[in-house]
Amino acid sequence: MTVLVLNCGSSSIKYQLIDPAGPARLAKGIVERIGEDDGVADHAAALRQVVAELERECGPLDELGLAAVGHRIVHGGDRFAEPTLVDDDVERAIEELAPLAPLHNPPGLTALRLARRELPDVPHVAVFDTAFHQTLPEVAYTYALDREVAARYGVRRYGFHGTSVSYVSREAARLLDRDPADTNLVVLHLGNGASATAVRGGRSVDTSMGLTPLEGLVMGTRSGDVDPGALFYLHREAGLSVDDLDRLVNRSSGLLGLAGANDLREVHRRARAGDAAAQLARELYCYRIRHYVGAYLAVLGRAHAIVFTAGVGENDSWVRSHALGGLRHLGVEVDHVRNSFTSSRAQVISPDDADVTVLVVPTDEELEIARQATGLVARA
Repeated sequence: MTVLVLNCGSSSIKYQLIDPAGPARLAKGIVERIGEDDGVADHAAALRQVVAELERECGPLDELGLAAVGHRIVHGGDRFAEPTLVDDDVERAIEELAPLAPLHNPPGLTALRLARRELPDVPHVAVFDTAFHQTLPEVAYTYALDREVAARYGVRRYGFHGTSVSYVSREAARLLDRDPADTNLVVLHLGNGASATAVRGGRSVDTSMGLTPLEGLVMGTRSGDVDPGALFYLHREAGLSVDDLDRLVNRSSGLLGLAGANDLREVHRRARAGDAAAQLARELYCYRIRHYVGAYLAVLGRAHAIVFTAGVGENDSWVRSHALGGLRHLGVEVDHVRNSFTSSRAQVISPDDADVTVLVVPTDEELEIARQATGLVARA
């Protein structure tokens, strides 16, 4: 049941050849800097490079006995609530959803189309980052906008990082020795993009990202929550166009806008050297996480664990400690000795007697995509 997983970003393609039952990684790699001066020209050229590397390492793709090709697609709107076998109609639907994720859906679709041509006899499965959040209740996904306008243009909260949160939620329940259907979690996916999700009984009930991946936490280059009126003000007073504002909040804000660096490791270095802007940036980063943790503890009523995952969540002990600082009265506490260890495996970083367990769980989006793809193909 070998699966080829293609995880296509705006400037990269990550790939893995996986046996989901193992889970053995038969091959893996990444093509980066797509479209940049020192990189490959476009996603079509990048996918040809992926195929060449795989065939050099494993032999001809059509002789590998692939059970499926799993594709990460960022935005499925409200059309796709689960992994989906790809046909021409599904391709068209993904293309129609491109305005909701203009940096991610088009390259994902390009890779999907090229892979279908390269491997026409293998089932292709689209796994949508938004799908896990289709369980959001109406009160959580609805914006207080004019109902007709919102409905006409599909303006609502969709949420992202769902593939990661789905995997991590099940792993957290396993570590807690609990049935996922009887487990409440706050999952903090902290990377260059960052989100918080309230998970009740294995289902997303609230999440910080919205119509796009811009809303919510402070991120590497994205602002997170900001008063929409601030953008109208900048348009009127500073003469910024819609495109200017888009670049501002998506590419020039967040840690980069606050501290001049979007990598938290560099922000920490500058903060330790006495840079006041960097000190504020990392404090604000953690404050916003704490803000959402408190809100989601209220949403859930009872949480069994708070889970850190992704690059920052798995590796930055300072962020974990400061993001949850001052929450002891809510049963949330970090054991500083346990928190100081960095491990490639899941670990508990709260005291044994804490009311709410704090976990670090490495995410594995590619394995989750492979499992969802094989599960769908087996049922089809």
